[in-house]
Amino acid sequence: MPDIDLTQHGIDVDDVLRNADPARLYEEAVRFDPTAAIAQSGALIIRSGEKTGRSPADKRIVRHPNSEDDIWWGPINMEIDEHTFRVNRERAQDYLNTRQRLYVVDGYAGWDPDYRLKCRIVCSRPYHALFMTNMLIRPSQEELAEFGEPEFTILNAGEFPANRQTKHMSSKTSVDVSFEHDQMVILGTEYAGEMKKGIFTVMHYLMPKEDVLSMHCSANEGDDGDISLFFGLSGTGKTTLSADPNRALIGDDEHCWTEDGVFNIEGGCYAKAIGLSAESEPEIYNSIRYGTVLENLVYDEETRQVDYDDTSITENTRASYPLTHIPRAKIPATADHPENIIFLTYDAFGVMPPVSKLTPEQAMYHFISGYTAKVAGTEVGVDEPQATFSACFGAAFLVWNPSVYAEMLAEKIREYDADVWLVNTGITGGPYGTGHRMPLPHTRSIIDAIHDGSLVDAPKQTDPTFGFEVPTECPEVPSEILIPKNTWDDPDAYDEQAQKLAGLFADHFEKYEDMASPEIAAAGPTPETAKA
Repeated sequence: MPDIDLTQHGIDVDDVLRNADPARLYEEAVRFDPTAAIAQSGALIIRSGEKTGRSPADKRIVRHPNSEDDIWWGPINMEIDEHTFRVNRERAQDYLNTRQRLYVVDGYAGWDPDYRLKCRIVCSRPYHALFMTNMLIRPSQEELAEFGEPEFTILNAGEFPANRQTKHMSSKTSVDVSFEHDQMVILGTEYAGEMKKGIFTVMHYLMPKEDVLSMHCSANEGDDGDISLFFGLSGTGKTTLSADPNRALIGDDEHCWTEDGVFNIEGGCYAKAIGLSAESEPEIYNSIRYGTVLENLVYDEETRQVDYDDTSITENTRASYPLTHIPRAKIPATADHPENIIFLTYDAFGVMPPVSKLTPEQAMYHFISGYTAKVAGTEVGVDEPQATFSACFGAAFLVWNPSVYAEMLAEKIREYDADVWLVNTGITGGPYGTGHRMPLPHTRSIIDAIHDGSLVDAPKQTDPTFGFEVPTECPEVPSEILIPKNTWDDPDAYDEQAQKLAGLFADHFEKYEDMASPEIAAAGPTPETAKA
């Protein structure tokens, strides 16, 4: 590519590779990055350094009169002032100016040309460039020649720390966003996911201004053109279930819903790789080939065979690959309005049904709640599950108050008459330690029944605690597991556990009661104490 001038970003480095081909970035990584290796599959194996996950406690947004009234300030969106942002930006610029060679990736966020955002990434590690080459939408040569100036820029100086003495800094890591400067500055973390989620955060801010709903969800399309959205927190199966061999993948993580339909924000997928196998997740497993970035995975030094079960570096092992690696990916990644909206939860309490149909009010309650669960701690004998609530199934990336996104989703559901389902991919057959995870084939059969319409007309019964309608029949799924109480040896213990979870829901939702209608507030589970 022709030379690129970065002086407008405060950078004056002569040797800059712009939108280099993946083959060139492979060469750069192997030559200059001591952690780089090429897997037997052809993927690039790399280490992200000390940080192997995002650093949400170190994310900051510039408080500015032009945007401060829009932002949901608090532990998710913590503020810095304009001066501190400029200090951190200059620190990043100074570091990048010391590098002999830099990498620039220009690309788009958003497959719909009416809403896409021109993005620029400036970084010093070739792996970061390859990662964002995958995750942004690659411009054609003609589009790149006419790209012009970006609408949002990330200066990734993650190899260089923030100054802990700088105001608002909580560690040597700082991820700072300015909506006024249209810039993001990364210091003190080399985890590539910060860039991906940084772009998502920006789209989460910009899209509602255009009356477009931005969503942390995956999406796929059936042969008849029916669209499904999958919402869920990490580990609930969002990427796995959307990569369906019988349906076209629109995207695995970030989407927008406009008056014309749905579009994917990204050009690639970022799948969790822990425990990955060809048998359980063939679409993802087979996507890991040349062009893929394998982040923080362990491999055999002789054979270069990756061990997907080895979590000695981190449990958050990841694979980044282009959307086109999925055989049935839909390109361009746009689609019509969804017919089914599926909320995924991993319920470690063992009391949520495998599938439930939600009313619009229940849908809003559970969307605002964003429930999943995990097993607490690592001490011997500690097996009590912990409820986790994340508004809109992605609170860490919200910019506006959750009510903004919830109201937009409610309007879309009503306008396009979408069915909403809650699917539990977690524990069944008893509490954690006694029960077991819902078999993936059963969950896939449930999803298939949602798609073919058989669950809409299936007989249902009302769950006495959670209030939603629970199908009692589903093709290819044993009827006894559809009503979770029937799978417990001790029905009284089930009731006690269900009431405990209902109480956790009620306690958590108190913070949203002021913004929720009485109908939505009443749509949640009912603890016995509330009934009394």
